[in-house]
Amino acid sequence: MQAPLLPLDDDTPPAPDRFVQARSAQSVALLEDYVELIGDLTAEMGEARITDIAQRMGVTHPTVTKAMARLKREGLAVSRPYRGVFLTEAGAELAERVRLRHRVVVSFLVAVGVPAETAELDAEGMEHHVSDATLAAFEAFLTRA
Repeated sequence: MQAPLLPLDDDTPPAPDRFVQARSAQSVALLEDYVELIGDLTAEMGEARITDIAQRMGVTHPTVTKAMARLKREGLAVSRPYRGVFLTEAGAELAERVRLRHRVVVSFLVAVGVPAETAELDAEGMEHHVSDATLAAFEAFLTRA
């Protein structure tokens, strides 16, 4: 039997605010994906080249170049002529936070019965949108389990 959906409470933002929040979260999620991938590529190959980022993200070279410009503006990455893209200290810290969030979400999903492979795929989107309060609840559940 499926649990009933809970009604929206008085603290739920009006619809336009929720949509703005969702679009903003989507934009941040994309940055987080790039930062996480740059960290992974740097650990794996010593640097993250635009070509490698584009291939792994499944996007075009110009799309990555545009994203890298944003990462640089945000102070999360730097690039060197004829070299790859590297994370700043702030970028590396963000990448680590995203990795930790991902692991908590995956662990929680597996703990409630989601197959590991599915949990990995689902966590990729959820890690960016789960609130700190929800993440703390996941961690509390995992320590009790």
